[in-house]
Amino acid sequence: MSFERTLEYLKSLLIELIKLPNETEWLEFKHNRAVAEEIGEYISALSNSAALYGKPSAYMIWGVDDKTHDVLGTTFKLSQTKIGNEELENWLLRLLNPKINFRFFEFSINSNDIVLLEITSAFKHPVRFQNNEYIRIGSYKKKLKDYPEKERELWRVFDSTPFEMHTAVEELDDDAVIRILDYPAYFDLLDLPLPNNKAGILKVFESEEMIVKTDTGKWNITNFGAILFAKQLSDFPLLARKAVRVILYKDNSRIETIKEQGDTKGYAVGFEGLIDYINGLLPSNEVIEKALRKNVLMYPELAIRELVANAIIHQDFFITGRGVMIEIFSDRIEITNPGKPLIKTDRFLDTPPRSRNERLASFMRRIGVCEERGSGVDKVVFQTEMYQLPAPLFEVIEDNTRAVLFAYKPLTKMDKADRIRACYLHACLKYVNREHMTNASLRERFGIEPQNSATASRYIKESLKSGVIVLQDPDAAPKMRKYIPFWAVENT
Repeated sequence: MSFERTLEYLKSLLIELIKLPNETEWLEFKHNRAVAEEIGEYISALSNSAALYGKPSAYMIWGVDDKTHDVLGTTFKLSQTKIGNEELENWLLRLLNPKINFRFFEFSINSNDIVLLEITSAFKHPVRFQNNEYIRIGSYKKKLKDYPEKERELWRVFDSTPFEMHTAVEELDDDAVIRILDYPAYFDLLDLPLPNNKAGILKVFESEEMIVKTDTGKWNITNFGAILFAKQLSDFPLLARKAVRVILYKDNSRIETIKEQGDTKGYAVGFEGLIDYINGLLPSNEVIEKALRKNVLMYPELAIRELVANAIIHQDFFITGRGVMIEIFSDRIEITNPGKPLIKTDRFLDTPPRSRNERLASFMRRIGVCEERGSGVDKVVFQTEMYQLPAPLFEVIEDNTRAVLFAYKPLTKMDKADRIRACYLHACLKYVNREHMTNASLRERFGIEPQNSATASRYIKESLKSGVIVLQDPDAAPKMRKYIPFWAVENT
């Protein structure tokens, strides 16, 4: 079962909407009038009102009488409506802030042409059109600023409703829920017995707030249930772009793609398969571990697992049109998620994580994808040191967070930035383990022979000069010196 907008679905939706006794705050009927500026204002008003009234979508429909709700047909043609040389959809999207999802559908019913505009409910903050926010008061479109009580109520909705509890799809019967959610995976992952009937399964999902009973006796599936247990994320149009993408490139640039695949399953259902797929694309590397030479994957599986889990859990779902992306190059792997981090990147290793998506994070911990304590970055740094790899890089790119693991390179090929980053993260790792970085520990980290301790000293001086580490005791003799990360001074 798919919730792509098929002709059958659109016709049944229209029939249900015209049954309503009146236009609502989230529904507008038009016959032929289609003025571009008015459409933009209606998108703002209907989207904001949908949020206020707990509706996942709002609708504007041409070809229906707004009083009688008779289907009349319309002369409005989307393809023939342009602003200058710009298509109407592009023009509207450009002037909306934020750029929410909306879609026009053109179809016929009983030989009457219909245009249906489906508009995503506002989230996080009110939708503006040409720098003005609108709201519906009854069936009338008004400026939000003129109704301060509505504005306060709308902000309360945004503040109190996390992404997970928004509705992904609404008004499904029991069978539809069972068909599109991978319910056996839920019980397998939690090692629970499978209920012996449909009602028992639905009761468990309802207790998890993955589905919510509606006033009509049907079910709404929440984003929480859909993003974790969708058999196919494409069944949920607003979540389809949140599928994790994996891209394999030919070399160290994005010029030539060898393979690209999106993991279409919910995160809980598909996580293990996703990790297996990524590892299947990675090259191997020869390492020497306590005099034992062996071939292992270029990147530690545990590090990949932790970084992918972190990207999934900490992404900003309110940034539309983008999801987690994993890019594999010949010399590195980049894991990017939408949303700036809630803590500074240079404190990833020591600071307990803060998640935008607490329900999602909690459930992923319950199924063993990540642990209750810490962010897993300490494991990533430890693993890269053990694998003799350059230190990972954590950075913010516009409104995205990116983690980079680098392929093996000898110390002589590492540049100054590589060395300082490795030195800093090594000091952080030692500190959180209640130890200290020393010349000897840094030599071990880099594989420097004891007789070359001056090399390690030079790298420590580089890091001291950059300010990422400090001496624990400035008065200590040279051979007794210990080093801590810059932020640890506050804790001493």
